[in-house]
Amino acid sequence: MTPIPRRSALKALATLSTFPLLGRSALAAPSAADSPFRDGNFKLGLVTYNIAKDWDVPTIIKNCEATGFEAVELRTTHKHGVEPTLEKAARAEVRKRFADSKVRLLSLGSVCEFHSPKADALRKNVDECKRFIELAHDLGCLGVKVRPNGIPKDVPEEKTIAQIGAALRECGEAAAPAGVEIWVEVHGKDSCLPTRCEGMMKACGHESVGLCWNSNPDDLMGGTSVKTAFDLLKPWLRNCHINELWNEKYPYRELFTLFHQSGYARYTLCEIQETSDPIRLMHFYRALWRELGRA
Repeated sequence: MTPIPRRSALKALATLSTFPLLGRSALAAPSAADSPFRDGNFKLGLVTYNIAKDWDVPTIIKNCEATGFEAVELRTTHKHGVEPTLEKAARAEVRKRFADSKVRLLSLGSVCEFHSPKADALRKNVDECKRFIELAHDLGCLGVKVRPNGIPKDVPEEKTIAQIGAALRECGEAAAPAGVEIWVEVHGKDSCLPTRCEGMMKACGHESVGLCWNSNPDDLMGGTSVKTAFDLLKPWLRNCHINELWNEKYPYRELFTLFHQSGYARYTLCEIQETSDPIRLMHFYRALWRELGRA
């Protein structure tokens, strides 16, 4: 694979099309209640990957209400069918279903990624992210999750970090007038390292773009604590994925304490494998989450 020259890559990014501005009266900008850091009273939500991948929207709402999960991130390709191809009327119906429930439609989990050295792949992912931004606006979502998914071995790392930052900045420029945030999942082999994610955020430099903590083993940075990584990424922290809370190798009690101390006031979203008895598991999960989060 032949790397794209730096000048050519930057030129391609500079000519990317912009998302059409929406009327200001139509915006659903984040309210003060959506501030990432306010009172430390974060809540529990669900990512449909993978426990809810086969649930439609009514089932997601029903099961979350039954188990006390207060928000959901709809991951793309799942049975819920909430995708950028959805017609306007269907979008309004989905939005109303959640608005009439106790469950917040918080975010959309895209798989848009910006590390490829191929200009056409980069262009495709930026354009797809803009379609998710429009969908998120229509649904009243707060965020669109994107990700890095690796660091190409045949491209200088600093070039890839700069490219990801530039693509995220364009996505942020599209998201801001739509009242939506871009959440970059701390994800991918090599790309999930906290220091590299810090570099991506610095290269991006847009207020509508932040990070989604992903509860990775790499957060420990070779030790037993996540505090160093947390302090490093805290300026950009907008969302959080949590997984197997029973796993004592990951210090969830410490993580939750850091959330409380920082004033984090959004959601921790459960992202776990499917099961034959999801309601029972979700009840147990919420009980353990509450215990680990005790001050």
